[in-house]
Amino acid sequence: MSVNYQAAVEGYFTAWNASGEALAKAVADAWTEEGTYTDPLSDVRGHEEIAGLIEAVHQQFPGFRFRPLGTVDGHHRTARFGWELVSPDGAAPVAGFDVISIAEDGRIEGVSGFLDRVPAGA
Repeated sequence: MSVNYQAAVEGYFTAWNASGEALAKAVADAWTEEGTYTDPLSDVRGHEEIAGLIEAVHQQFPGFRFRPLGTVDGHHRTARFGWELVSPDGAAPVAGFDVISIAEDGRIEGVSGFLDRVPAGA
């Protein structure tokens, strides 16, 4: 099986930057039905919980967007990449890196997230 790491990561960012009616579709396009997302602050499973987490982050950081930081590195069905959460004025108070496992269909089975930079009180 040939794995398209870049496409999986692009779907991830599309989901994290989606809102409203587009969010559910973006999450379903990026994650398998039983897909997971785990980081030091969250542990969710399935499209509904992942979309709920994304909505909560949008509420906590209104107007912010996720962007990749560096390049995607992968082997077998696993990839890792850095990211930043960027404010409308260009500041990036939150940053981290994620490791994803990719299913046969190219969607994400699981995310293990690590936070490298988090503002106090977040």
